[in-house]
Amino acid sequence: MTMDKGENYEVRDIGLADQGRKNLELAELNMGALMEVRKKFEQEKPLEGIRIGMALHVTKETGVLVRVLRAGGAQVFITGCNPLSTQDDVAAALAEEGVNVWAYKGETTDDYYRYINYVIEARPQITIDDGCDLVSEIHKNHSDLIPEIICGCEETTTGIIRLEAMEKDNALKYPMIAVNDNQTKHLVDNFYGTGQSSLDGILRATNLLYAGKTFVVCGYGSCGKGVAAKAKGMGANVVVTEVNNFRALQAHYDGFRVMKMEDAAPIGDIFCTVTGNKHVIRLEHMKRMKHGAIMANSGHFDVELDLASLEKASSSKRSVRPFMEEYVLDGKKLFVLGEGRLINLAAAEGHPSEVMSTSFCGQALACEYGAKNRGNLPVGVIQLPEEIDDLIAGLQLKAMGVEIDEMTEEQKQYMNTWEEGT
Repeated sequence: MTMDKGENYEVRDIGLADQGRKNLELAELNMGALMEVRKKFEQEKPLEGIRIGMALHVTKETGVLVRVLRAGGAQVFITGCNPLSTQDDVAAALAEEGVNVWAYKGETTDDYYRYINYVIEARPQITIDDGCDLVSEIHKNHSDLIPEIICGCEETTTGIIRLEAMEKDNALKYPMIAVNDNQTKHLVDNFYGTGQSSLDGILRATNLLYAGKTFVVCGYGSCGKGVAAKAKGMGANVVVTEVNNFRALQAHYDGFRVMKMEDAAPIGDIFCTVTGNKHVIRLEHMKRMKHGAIMANSGHFDVELDLASLEKASSSKRSVRPFMEEYVLDGKKLFVLGEGRLINLAAAEGHPSEVMSTSFCGQALACEYGAKNRGNLPVGVIQLPEEIDDLIAGLQLKAMGVEIDEMTEEQKQYMNTWEEGT
């Protein structure tokens, strides 16, 4: 495959840059909160002279974040964090703007890791990750860079799971800010964003009707809750599978049927995994599925569906639509969407810009927080202070034109006393 290459970029087609700029313009229009952060960064330059290495989905929303970080004085080096999630027009537009970018939709595994190593060669002082591949590669093969690194920022639940495993093994060697764990991230991105964009991806890949279908959601964390709620809103009969007692209880009280995967497999029409774990749907489950069942994944990595076992056991495999593959297993047809990768980015465009505005406020402000506290952050997985999360919520309310009340002095005093009672 021929790529367009320059001194600081490798993209599919630099000629797509004009369309990419239009999409970036539309994204900025719907990212009012992040635009407020940009104004602040332009004035204060909190990232002056700092090299930021990024492994994120190269979408129009991420492109806006890149612009904000550069407005703050940073030098940015970016590649993708998933082989199918890059928007080629946006990558081209960033390249034309002088951004160091290496990404294209449909990357080979070799290119994927080659590009990550291009980012690493820039000797980043702050890393921004979605899934922890950049951090993992630095720790495994480039530990000499670690003394220079101020901090890292992690965008997604899967990445936090990996980072916590590293921390438990005493393998994590620099501070990692869990941007994913901001309340604003869980609410807007994980719940509303994943819910809407996952159903969008499944719909674009299949053009099916949700109403009346049995939709099996595997996992009931913030993302699973969003997928289940949106599927229910589209008229589907939702079944939830879980391994966590409390989340299963939540799903039951939210009105969904909760059962084991082995019991859900024969009745499901559509399956969507959102767990961050491995082999959630295995061959034993696929063998129990009905003719025509559809499987998709909205967890970060393509391991939630055991596709290797399915491919080995199937008598045939063929592509029937873009991002829709048919497997014949024991004489019945099963369909896998987006190669088992993030369906919302493989077959659609990811979260809406308004959703990513709050998430990327978190990323930008985490970089600023790391820079301001350089050398004073503990090694490990850390949270942003609550006041920064509250600031992000306030910026988004302002962007939407929503005003809230303030406590009176009497109320503030009452909330800080223990003596007044009945």
